[in-house]
Amino acid sequence: MAKTLSWLSFLSLILFNPARPLNPRASNLAKDVSLTYVKDSGICETVDGVGQYSGYINVGDENYLWFWFFESRNNASTDPFVLWLNGGPGCSSMIGLFTESGPCTVDSDGESTTLNPYSWNNYSNILYLDQPFGAGFSTGPTLTNSSSAAIYAWTAFQVLFTSDAFAQYKDRQFVLATESYGARFGPVFIDYFNVQNELIESGGLNGVKVVVSSLMINDGKHDPLINFRSLVTFAQDALGYGPLVNDSVLSNMTKAFHNICRGLLQDCYDADITKSSGADTCNTAITTCTEDVMDPAVGDRDADYLLTSSTSDSNIPTTYYATYIRREQVQDAIGANLLISHPTFDQCDDTTHALFSQSGETGRTFLPELAKLANSGFHILIWVRINGGYLPIQSYISKGGDADMKANWLGLHQSMVQMNWYGNQTLNNTAFKNMSINGDNVASFVVVDNFTFARVYGAGHTLPAYKPQVAQTIFRQFITNQTIHSVETNMSGSAPTAGASSISSSDASQSKYPDICALIFTYIVSGYSFVEAVMK
Repeated sequence: MAKTLSWLSFLSLILFNPARPLNPRASNLAKDVSLTYVKDSGICETVDGVGQYSGYINVGDENYLWFWFFESRNNASTDPFVLWLNGGPGCSSMIGLFTESGPCTVDSDGESTTLNPYSWNNYSNILYLDQPFGAGFSTGPTLTNSSSAAIYAWTAFQVLFTSDAFAQYKDRQFVLATESYGARFGPVFIDYFNVQNELIESGGLNGVKVVVSSLMINDGKHDPLINFRSLVTFAQDALGYGPLVNDSVLSNMTKAFHNICRGLLQDCYDADITKSSGADTCNTAITTCTEDVMDPAVGDRDADYLLTSSTSDSNIPTTYYATYIRREQVQDAIGANLLISHPTFDQCDDTTHALFSQSGETGRTFLPELAKLANSGFHILIWVRINGGYLPIQSYISKGGDADMKANWLGLHQSMVQMNWYGNQTLNNTAFKNMSINGDNVASFVVVDNFTFARVYGAGHTLPAYKPQVAQTIFRQFITNQTIHSVETNMSGSAPTAGASSISSSDASQSKYPDICALIFTYIVSGYSFVEAVMK
């Protein structure tokens, strides 16, 4: 503890001078922590009067986290503040921005954008952060675990919340929304933030409290052992698909799980990963289980969505945005080139992913971290996707079934049931309630006090990309502290009228409520790299 406090004391000396916006064209950035951004670039968000900021947070020693922030289209002065993190580890949150919940989607030409009527900034102020270093445009030392990443995330918010641009949000309702490997980032970050807040309250640290009020985790990777076990059941007989592999492959992967994988993961759970031997045990466990169980089950399919293959041109979400964000004109407008003239952009960073695995973290369960929050009564939404419409839970349990092989819903449900928290048996024994939009069943859910488990029908791993209207509806209900419920609406979206874009003329021609068929068509004709997708 003394070592931590010593480091924090040093950090506080450089950290808590008010951050200031620098000249976007400045050649030399500040050496200490600082905020450098471009305001109202006109890229992506084209609604008149809705502000945005994009740029870099210098979190010390000239290490930079890339961010892109959009004001609420509704009421920026009162609406909640949302932090979005993609997973990986090492995947850019630009995935979430452009393909899941952001103000626009990128067209197939890779040069123009279309207003997203289901953007989450319809109801919130939302910041997309590329972290840890190596993800997207962020640059700095390659980290090896979520605990280290939490320190830099905390530092980032000390910079943001002491700046003129973001100080107004420091006391706002703060929602952390994430997916996939974010099942680790989310609870670890919140726990670290809470510890720092307590130090500030006790006078042990000079800083700004960062109080997260709610946590949303979409298709999370919570517990490898439970997930791999459910994958075997899933491959044997997936509801709506039948067996996913032939008898020979199924036999081999089943034997691999029971005879090798299960024991390796249990050894990992029992190991001390602060020691190299423990880290090696966990790295061996996750790589072996992936190669011997996951890979044979996936075959040539898209692990995110079973309705398409890994090489299909109709995969969701698209990667058109990656072409768009690499354009020099776009990078110049949003400030991505403030560090170097033409930065590279990779959707997911292989080095970061490998180092997290080698440290032992990816082979571990993170249910204890989530259980700590659940037992405290923290406001939590765990939501997953499930293929097809409503069926009794017994049918799914007997059949397996899902459209996502990386985080199938049965494994996630079992993770929440086996998690050591006071509501686990209530969750297990409570019937799912149905949610509909305009009379169509779109989801089902169970609520245990402040904990909600929801299933969205017909989606893949990046849930909002597949079911944008459903995702936005559930998101809005959650951030306004409503219990999930059915709704009636005659609109295909709820975005305000768009203004003209400074880059793309196509945005200016969008109607107030774009035809939903056109929106779905844009998704369907897209392509998505399996290699990049499997890293999320």
